[in-house]
Amino acid sequence: MTQRALDSSGEQTPGPSRPAMIDAGAELDPVHPVELPPSGHRATGLTTAEVAERVARGEVNDVPVRSSRSVTEIVRANVFTRFNLIIGVLWVIMLFVAPIQDSLFGFVIVANTGIGIIQEWRAKKTLDSLAVIGEAKPTVRRDGKAAEISTHEIVLGDVVELGPGDKVVVDGTVAEADSLEVDESLLTGEADPVLKRPGDPVMSGSFVVAGGGAFTATKVGREAYAAQLAEEASRFTLVHSELRSGISTILKYVTWMMVPTAIGLIISQLVVKDNNFKDSVARTVGGIVPMIPEGLVLLTSVAFAIGVVRLGRKQCLVQELPAIEGLARVDVVCLDKTGTLTEGGMDITEVRPLNGSDEAYVHQVLRSLGSSDPRPNASLQAIIDAYPAGEGTAASWIVTDALPFSSARKYSGAAFTETDGSSSAWLLGAPDVLLPEGDPTLDEIEHLNQQGLRVLLLARVPSGELDAPDAAEGDVPTALVVLEQRLRPDAAETLKYFAQQNVATKVISGDNAVSVGAVAGKLGLAGAENTLDARKMPTDPDDMATAMEQNAVFGRVTPQQKRDMVAALQSRGHTVAMTGDGVNDVLALKDADIGVSMGSGSEATRAVAQIVLLNNSFATLPSVVAEGRRVIGNITRVATLFLTKTVYSVLLAILVVCTQVEYPFLPRHLTLLSTLTIGVPAFFLALAPNKERAQPHFVRRVMRYAIPSGVIAATATFTTYLVARHHYAGPGALEAETSAATLTLFLTSMWVLAIIARPYTWWRIALVAAMGLGFLIVLVVPWLQDFFALKLVGTTMPWTAVGIAVAAAALLEFSWRLVGRRFGA
Repeated sequence: MTQRALDSSGEQTPGPSRPAMIDAGAELDPVHPVELPPSGHRATGLTTAEVAERVARGEVNDVPVRSSRSVTEIVRANVFTRFNLIIGVLWVIMLFVAPIQDSLFGFVIVANTGIGIIQEWRAKKTLDSLAVIGEAKPTVRRDGKAAEISTHEIVLGDVVELGPGDKVVVDGTVAEADSLEVDESLLTGEADPVLKRPGDPVMSGSFVVAGGGAFTATKVGREAYAAQLAEEASRFTLVHSELRSGISTILKYVTWMMVPTAIGLIISQLVVKDNNFKDSVARTVGGIVPMIPEGLVLLTSVAFAIGVVRLGRKQCLVQELPAIEGLARVDVVCLDKTGTLTEGGMDITEVRPLNGSDEAYVHQVLRSLGSSDPRPNASLQAIIDAYPAGEGTAASWIVTDALPFSSARKYSGAAFTETDGSSSAWLLGAPDVLLPEGDPTLDEIEHLNQQGLRVLLLARVPSGELDAPDAAEGDVPTALVVLEQRLRPDAAETLKYFAQQNVATKVISGDNAVSVGAVAGKLGLAGAENTLDARKMPTDPDDMATAMEQNAVFGRVTPQQKRDMVAALQSRGHTVAMTGDGVNDVLALKDADIGVSMGSGSEATRAVAQIVLLNNSFATLPSVVAEGRRVIGNITRVATLFLTKTVYSVLLAILVVCTQVEYPFLPRHLTLLSTLTIGVPAFFLALAPNKERAQPHFVRRVMRYAIPSGVIAATATFTTYLVARHHYAGPGALEAETSAATLTLFLTSMWVLAIIARPYTWWRIALVAAMGLGFLIVLVVPWLQDFFALKLVGTTMPWTAVGIAVAAAALLEFSWRLVGRRFGA
């Protein structure tokens, strides 16, 4: 690596004076100022003894980078909830005033909480192990040697090397710079990369877009500029999720309904009715407990946690839980071609000299260009593989200047002193950028692009600053380098999956649009023939959105354009996922609804993505989509079950208060009903396969089914109860009335379960049948009858209860179909 900074004349410019650099370090740490190497010298780094000394002083980058909540946080989040508090108080009361049968609901909550803790702990272990695999390993120099270490092992004064795509992990001062360009947009909002020279500061959270160099760490740990941001961004989180916020909204409304209803019920049962005090307390608690959809939050957490574990087994790191849900809602996927549709490597198929250039000389130039860049991209690596260093006379060419590849420029370059002492300067990059419009060579290149081949132009330029804006002016085309890209074997099947799921796929690349379209066409992408050169893309957001919707393949896209394209699609109401692995994808990944990075991608890309495919397999994406759809679709189903219970519980309590009768149920009855018609079935339904496309407006979709179902169930149950009150008289009448009402409520709730379990499969039918069989066993086994205080008396009233339940089932079918027709499925 040539370590220098050039002024406008091409001469080396010194960095800031040594005292200025030491002052910068002293300002950051006045006790132990950081010694920086003089400009133009290669920094050798700290010695082992110096590292140990700094570690002992605590000058180490000890920010805890966590991928998940701690065990303490998991326990606290699952135990200390608003509803657990309410149920816990009611449970303690019931343990004192009623038989153990009426306290079963408390044991169910303990079991539920335990399941939630265990599942999230499993997810935490999976995430933590994957985070270690995907952790960035910066290269530092110690004892004069470069070595990769963990981020948390960096100490104050370490010399950290930088290359394209590397993230700046701690604050520091540039010690070496070779055309080093750093993007600080994630911190400052400034879109243009900043050219860094020795002595310039670099901030943690920024990343390298071009060039290379090294910096000396001046702030580590929590002192670093972006430490808190990085720590917060890398946490396993449940925020920004429509599902979670929807459930929170529902629980808020439930709380508002519960409070006045519960107060009215308490007054009705304890004051107005002159009953046995303990029995009144038991029936009051029996009315309050089922209003709480306590298992809904648990099942949501469990479904998410199990999703994380399932995806973890496929080497997919979910850095933010809602990403599972978000990708299920995606209707547009923007793909970067290189590394996504194609594998990282390329092969040179042909080098075609132009303008009578000598073929052997062209090979020498390519060999020298390959050895000029210490961190070659995929195209240059293909050249290095074809023309290894050390062969031919080019091995003795001396690099006098180097211009690393930039996705904004679309070319790289180098200047040499050749063996005979003459000088030459070269650019290698996109032909349509380096050649003027209308150049006859472009027609030849177009023909190659149509075959899906990637073409680079080697051009000789006048000696001067390679990084000048007009560096390509007056260039002489010398050769075409034709590259063949390796298609991912699984890409075609993945594109087919998205097409079947009505997810639009847009290929956005920095390469030639025709070439990218040909590659996409080979993989069977629908609309691959609709290509657009991004240099002709309208800048108006609305016009850009129209162009995005009308075309499927975009070439010559700059990093800022990628970001604008994502914003344009979002302005049309699309939920956008962006995949990528290069540093040019970072801004778009950050702005997309869901960012997906390849595990082999740059550090910056992995840092901003919500999902990292550690196995670098694009084919893993359908699994993530399917997992999200399973979670959302199933939680919507079971939420309807839970909230139907809440609605009928609140309505029953209101009817009891208004009619001044005893509450028909004891806690044991509703514990039994909840277990058989909601708890057990919901657990299986929440984890079942589900390919339904995720729909927005979770709260509205759930409540439009839960409210009519709850009203029908409450009306049917209370009707049976009132009829039974007129039918039975004398000792034991209340128990008989309760049994009849329980039968109607169970059968009605079972019908709601049967509707929600559709479409039927063998196991769904078996599940519903098993729940019905469980209730039948309770009714016929004598000791279970006594335990649950359920005994059907006579034949008239039980059959009346069944008849009312059948009528309720018919009403349920009608109401669900009516809602489905008026509001959609």
